[in-house]
Amino acid sequence: QTSARARQPAGAEAGPPPVLLPSAQPVPAAERILQRGIFEIDGRSCDVVLSDSVLWWRPIQPERPAAPAAGEWPRAAPLLSRKEEFIELKDLFSVKLKWRRSAKQQKGGTLLGITLFVCMKKEQNKLKDYTLTLNNLSEDHCFSWVRDLKKILTEFSNRPKSLKVLINSQSHKREASHIYYEHVEPLLKLAEIKTDVTITEYKGHALSLLKECELQEFDGVICVGGDGSASEVAHGLLLRAQMDAGIDTNYILTPVRTPLPLGIIPAGSTNVLAHSLYGITHIVTATLHIIMGHMQPVDICTFSSAGKFLRFGFSAMFGFGGRTLASAEKHRWMPPNQRKDFAMIKTLARLKPEDCEISFLPAKGSQDFQEASRTTESDYNNQWQKIQGHFLNINIMAIPCCCSVEPGVLAPNTRLNNGSMALIIARNTSRPEFVKHLKRYASLKSQFNFPFVETYTVEEVKLQPRNNSGCDTGDVEFHGPSSENNYPWNVDGDLVEVPSEVHIKVHPQLIKLYGGNLEEMNDYK
Repeated sequence: QTSARARQPAGAEAGPPPVLLPSAQPVPAAERILQRGIFEIDGRSCDVVLSDSVLWWRPIQPERPAAPAAGEWPRAAPLLSRKEEFIELKDLFSVKLKWRRSAKQQKGGTLLGITLFVCMKKEQNKLKDYTLTLNNLSEDHCFSWVRDLKKILTEFSNRPKSLKVLINSQSHKREASHIYYEHVEPLLKLAEIKTDVTITEYKGHALSLLKECELQEFDGVICVGGDGSASEVAHGLLLRAQMDAGIDTNYILTPVRTPLPLGIIPAGSTNVLAHSLYGITHIVTATLHIIMGHMQPVDICTFSSAGKFLRFGFSAMFGFGGRTLASAEKHRWMPPNQRKDFAMIKTLARLKPEDCEISFLPAKGSQDFQEASRTTESDYNNQWQKIQGHFLNINIMAIPCCCSVEPGVLAPNTRLNNGSMALIIARNTSRPEFVKHLKRYASLKSQFNFPFVETYTVEEVKLQPRNNSGCDTGDVEFHGPSSENNYPWNVDGDLVEVPSEVHIKVHPQLIKLYGGNLEEMNDYK
């Protein structure tokens, strides 16, 4: 049971031709065999072949014949089973020697073979890890295979080897630490990824840390928390990139990309960003995307007011959405779900429109995604458009904003990296009609099929409230100087108070997030 190796020495110009696999086998015919040997798999002796990209095997034991019926001659067993199986090495994320040890034994023991850990795609965008065990008692044989398999794993350059992990201890039901240490850390250790873990203690802690700590030793940053935590970390990574590039962070006009990708482990109540990224809020799926080095460039927006940079963010709500969050922040002592429902009911009871002027720059080649489009093709001519009036709610989103607790998608015509934002406007209407519109988000019916709802695909938006002087803030109490004249914005679940015009601009593919290829995933549903 010795391995057959056919790799030529580096730099060799002559020598025996490479051993090629027959074209009928699942290994590409042009690839050389790196290893070939006998292993027991699922109780059967198998001929196992390792190439640069595929591990292939088939049983070599004769199949046991069925018992003959009375009066019949025994049937001859076939000499070779033709069932062939294989895994692509791009789906492999760890390989370990398998040992039999006593309960108290830490090292040594009896070598049983090799265990391969594989990432497998299941239905509905879900990823799952499973194991394949190759049994063989020869140490030389197993050591040689493990050496070659680990060398192949190191050649996947996108896969992280060291990660900075930020855990929000205050996220939904305070489960983030448990989620990380019980479900995420074991997989990262299995993949031999080094981690440096910080449990954040207050709002803004992650931002402060990212602005100051040494990041060059890490291949990526992981956030374990909800949408607010993920947005804070994304903002911190991008802000740090501007600082490192020597850009004045008070006036960011053309931001630079952050070199470090961001991974999001969903541990919040809604997990909109994670759901938009993975197509599902599943902890193992999110972790395996990070381990496998799947990366997706993602659009993000800059928010500025009076020419001064405010922050980076993926989405924003003004009007009803902003006032609901402001009311919820006032009642932080309530449990999260109860606080959210209470704030929504209270804001609906005090529902009032905002008198605004909205200017927007249509996206190039965009088409209105409203069923009955009120925007003609001639409107999309790269010229600023202007809308004035009274509006109940305004949504601006650079990502689809899928939600695990609602079947609807807030921005169905927006993808993670198509360089545009969805501008969704709900004009003033009666409270019952507006409630009908809100309820559509929890159903499969279109939330845009109302005469007071307008939708646009844009690149930039400027929103100017026109009743700033002595504005009525209802029951919302603001904090800080001159806060009575501030307007509440909901930016990625964080309350941002701004007294004047806000300018929002999308920046294509400014940050990379760990996640699968959207074209290979199911549509957002």
